[in-house]
Amino acid sequence: MARHLNPSSSTNKTIDAIDRKRERERRFILNKARDHAQELAVRLVQRLIDEHIIETNDVQAIQDGVEKQLKAPADMDEFEVRLKIANIRTLVPDPNILSLYLTAYVIEDLIDNPHIQDIFGEDRDVYNAIDSILGMIRPR
Repeated sequence: MARHLNPSSSTNKTIDAIDRKRERERRFILNKARDHAQELAVRLVQRLIDEHIIETNDVQAIQDGVEKQLKAPADMDEFEVRLKIANIRTLVPDPNILSLYLTAYVIEDLIDNPHIQDIFGEDRDVYNAIDSILGMIRPR
């Protein structure tokens, strides 16, 4: 992560502390998601179906795709993750990075899946449904 240049050392320390905290939170969330990908995928797909966000003719295929997406960001560079979420990064204040990543997956990639019949709702609705599950693994 890029360092902020500021001549005031007290401000630098504060900024560095915030950067370290965000990076620790990011690593924690991504590793936790990778370790519990299968159960999180089941919950996520069920929530998306219950909230009428997605319609599918093969739930298992969608769960498998979501499980792969839960595992992928832990091994990706931060740049790749940020590139994926660039279009929706301002969707909510203080977002969960993994919820944004999966929201981008649903609205950009999952729509092209042959097992998806349709996707409904605004980007924020998709994010809220996803974050209602992934918010549980976010440290407070």
